[in-house]
Amino acid sequence: MTITQTTGAAIDPRAFRDALGHYASGITIIGGLEEGPNGPEPVGFTCQSFYSVSTEPPLVSFSVMTNSTTYPRIRETGKFSVNVLSHHQHTVSNQFARKGTDKWAGIEWTATANRNPVIADTLMWLDCDIWAEHEAGDHSIVIGRVNEMSPTEWHKHEPLLYFKGQYRHLRDGGIER
Repeated sequence: MTITQTTGAAIDPRAFRDALGHYASGITIIGGLEEGPNGPEPVGFTCQSFYSVSTEPPLVSFSVMTNSTTYPRIRETGKFSVNVLSHHQHTVSNQFARKGTDKWAGIEWTATANRNPVIADTLMWLDCDIWAEHEAGDHSIVIGRVNEMSPTEWHKHEPLLYFKGQYRHLRDGGIER
């Protein structure tokens, strides 16, 4: 086997994205509740760059493009929710990934005690306050302190996974399309 050395060479952005597509990840909807002209309105976006950071204190993180038009609206509230999608929620993921549409149309949700949106039938959810934010190239890394999370009885589904540019889900210990 030959290993290609890339140190010092420019990395093609598309090749980089394709290579990282070999890492399976879950899909989340990052949400917030902003004050609109007719009262509180939910906002949110699809995010696959999400992970746990610390248990003491309980911290999580997600990454968002710096040109996002939705995240600045969430940032202003100082808090957010993380909705980890279930295997059957690929249409929810697609709906929240679109720009210029009503992402919450037809989406059933409730609010946490901290007034963040929780999407019905997700795998699990977290309610967070923004702890820190860091610039990282064309993304921002947002760290949140977890205040509340879904109860154990909520966790009844398998996760929606994203692998090699397609949605996947677990079945009988293997990955199926």
